[in-house]
Amino acid sequence: MMRPGLPFFSPYAHDFVRVGACVPAATPADPVANGASILELVRQGHADRTAVLVFPELCVTAYSIDDLHLQETLLDAAEAEIGKLCDASRDLDPLFVVGAPLRSDGLLYNCAVAIHRGRILAVTPKTFLPNYREFYERRWFTSGAGVTGRTMTVAGQDAPFGVDLLLRSTGTCPFVAHIEICEDIWVPNPPSGFAAMAGAELLLNLTASNITIGKADMRRLLCMAQSARCLAAYAYAATGPGESTTDLAWDGQTGLFELGALLAEGERFRQGPHMTSVDVDLGRLRAERIRQGSFGDGLQVSPAPFPYRTVAFALDAPSGEIALKRPIERFPYVPSDPARLQEDCQEAWSIQVQGLAQRLSATGLERLVIGVSGGLDSTEALVVAAKAMDQLGLPRSNIMAYTLPGFATSDATKANAWTLMRGLGVTAEEIDIRPAAEQMLKDLDHPYSRGEAVYDVTFENVQAGLRTDYLFRLANRRGALVVGTGDLSELGLGWCTYGVGDQMSHYNPNGGVSKTLIQHLIRFAAREGGFDAATAEVLHAILATEISPELVPAGQGGAGPQSTQAVVGPYALQDFNLHHLTRFGFRPSKIAFLAWSAWHDAASGAWPEDIPAADRRAYDLAEIKRWLRLFIGRFFANQFKRSALPNGPKISSGGSLSPRGDWRMPSDASPAAWLAELDANVPD
Repeated sequence: MMRPGLPFFSPYAHDFVRVGACVPAATPADPVANGASILELVRQGHADRTAVLVFPELCVTAYSIDDLHLQETLLDAAEAEIGKLCDASRDLDPLFVVGAPLRSDGLLYNCAVAIHRGRILAVTPKTFLPNYREFYERRWFTSGAGVTGRTMTVAGQDAPFGVDLLLRSTGTCPFVAHIEICEDIWVPNPPSGFAAMAGAELLLNLTASNITIGKADMRRLLCMAQSARCLAAYAYAATGPGESTTDLAWDGQTGLFELGALLAEGERFRQGPHMTSVDVDLGRLRAERIRQGSFGDGLQVSPAPFPYRTVAFALDAPSGEIALKRPIERFPYVPSDPARLQEDCQEAWSIQVQGLAQRLSATGLERLVIGVSGGLDSTEALVVAAKAMDQLGLPRSNIMAYTLPGFATSDATKANAWTLMRGLGVTAEEIDIRPAAEQMLKDLDHPYSRGEAVYDVTFENVQAGLRTDYLFRLANRRGALVVGTGDLSELGLGWCTYGVGDQMSHYNPNGGVSKTLIQHLIRFAAREGGFDAATAEVLHAILATEISPELVPAGQGGAGPQSTQAVVGPYALQDFNLHHLTRFGFRPSKIAFLAWSAWHDAASGAWPEDIPAADRRAYDLAEIKRWLRLFIGRFFANQFKRSALPNGPKISSGGSLSPRGDWRMPSDASPAAWLAELDANVPD
């Protein structure tokens, strides 16, 4: 549920927690100077409403002091500085974790000290001590392996001490955190893996890894992989400039990762104290853990070598409205990074082509039948069909493509359909469905057959049904498969005619592709498909055409041509809603908050390339709420259409709506709880 007592416009109300990775100015062997730099960053984190801060390994003394770690004067000064940090942070909100050399039972440990509002919550010793190449930690420190169930006195406070500690916030910002140190992530089974299976969501790494060519990429890869493997967030903070450069250099790499993705990364080699922070989506992590059953199985197969102790503390979310600090893709199915978008388009195209080619091969047939309207979906399906024929070594003339004009088909879309069919070299024909539609409407005693201007759902579906009926009978006659053209977005909204209509086909290569992605796939086809200039030109003309079913004549029931998005909402928003509802199961208020964060300011954030300037618009919360309400209603009401989907490949990790794959729900489920949550928690 949305966090009670917190405003809608606060990330903390929607299961986010702000986490910062900090690089203080390092002064070798000077705890007082280092403590002052640490405290400066803690105060900055407090001002920025940050909940958790992680600092580098041994940052209280600096890492690069070698045998000075064994000096009693230094160790006493380090412990005293930790006491000062506790005293100075009593009125500061963040939980922060610093690194220091600490003594226990006559041994010296490389430790992480967790502090919150003046209290030392826990002391975690480093488990894996590097003693190769430039590292000699075993010369000074004892491994924390096997240190469990103990306490340590630091700066006059008794605190839990060991590698068996989890930090659990019980306040209005609830989370579970685990701490590991540097080398711990470089080993085959990092301690954070066991901690994640025991419930840790935030994995914090204090490190002092020196920098060499290529090492930053390896650190990034390790953190990304661990966050993906553990279904967790991972915060990494490495010591930076100011450390001794007698033999080594230090870059101050910081990174914040979530489920295998890099959310934020600081500038390396930056001078002076600095912080990188981002809002981590704990709700997303928790949703993934629920869905991925193998994550829970891991604890049974590879149980932790010891029972974890939980240290409870009350960290409350900051009050007031707070801007979300996190990149949110406006188009979840369309990455804004140009290189990634290019890769995704190539991959999606390959999946679609391979799926259709395999289906055709398995049937022993060599022909395809497809209806071509001159719209986005049929264009993409026809291009895929052409490439599938190429892959199978069959002539494109084996594609029987039909344009099936009805009462509202425009000259422009029909012309585009013909240009495309000719350009692709398929067998192209036209069947005017109007005489058959008029006969059916007459048989049904529909008012239109008596000259009345009635353009209801029957009027529309007579045309949609006839088109599909013709295609199936043509497939019978030609010994062919009917290629579907409906897309993922239409299935989510139920914007398709059930049964004998565009909902049905023998195989639908578009069924896992959102409307927003299809537009980019067509752009990709125009650019990379190897087609002639005329075909590429018509592909761009199709992209510029209003999305319309073309079932109601222009000027009837409205001023202009029939507009799909005027009825079911902007596909940009509805694809956003579809992704976050089905992929993560987010409550409507969180979806609305995410949509507002992504869409309320057109000038902020990155847009996918090739989005026309006219489409780079903003949506306010009232619009977002209105279209989300419509989406929820349509999504629940139209499950029966998704329960009888034809075959077609899953395209995106965002999921499909196939009842045999990613989505199962009863057709008579009620949306009441979702609509009530939307109304209760999203302001008008």
